[in-house]
Amino acid sequence: MGATLLAAVTATAATTAPAQAAVTENWGQYSRMMERSAGQHWADGQAAGQWTWKPLSADTSEVSWGDPKKWPPKSAEKFIHSGDWVMLDGWRDNGTYYTVRVTKEQIGDAGCGNLRTIATSGRQHYVKWDIPGQAYCLKAWGKITEQSSGKVVDFGHTQIWHPPAPCSNRYLQNQTCIKQWESWWDNQGEPGGPITKKLERDQHIARGKGMAFVIQQFFPKPWKSEARSYWNW
Repeated sequence: MGATLLAAVTATAATTAPAQAAVTENWGQYSRMMERSAGQHWADGQAAGQWTWKPLSADTSEVSWGDPKKWPPKSAEKFIHSGDWVMLDGWRDNGTYYTVRVTKEQIGDAGCGNLRTIATSGRQHYVKWDIPGQAYCLKAWGKITEQSSGKVVDFGHTQIWHPPAPCSNRYLQNQTCIKQWESWWDNQGEPGGPITKKLERDQHIARGKGMAFVIQQFFPKPWKSEARSYWNW
């Protein structure tokens, strides 16, 4: 078959063949939110922390973070998969529950430009469930309410979520990760006062492994930990 005819046949086949839908990965495949999953991350030659996901229903799960020598911790954050989003409802600690409710949320591009408002009330939009091919920014402002006392803390939370990319750490090689950069601000201890920065860090989350593949903290002080082991419980 001549090259010209072959090219024509190939072009015709391409236009008549059924389109193949792109396979979209989701946050659950990386975080393992809906599995009884766990992992440990290490720093300075020792276990620096441990996490576990505990599914509570078909769409709700809570994640605990803490010292593996003092496990289990008393605190856990509750996340809900709702449609296109994973929503942060709040967390339990100190014998009570703390609700997270926004007063304004915006979404924008990778540089936190072209922002548009997506909510002015309700739970926090934490991350998109289906992972897009481009990075995106989420900005949230709102209130954390201690249910036992009614005490309120104002907060601001900015995140940039990056699409999948190759990743490795000192213990585990040749993985695929999504990266979260986040900056957290609040007025804890100064009710009604201005919010101030309390945390800035990167977290890499590995496909099929889970949370804390690499945590690189920038503020309040530089610190790094890397996942060493993952398991189901």
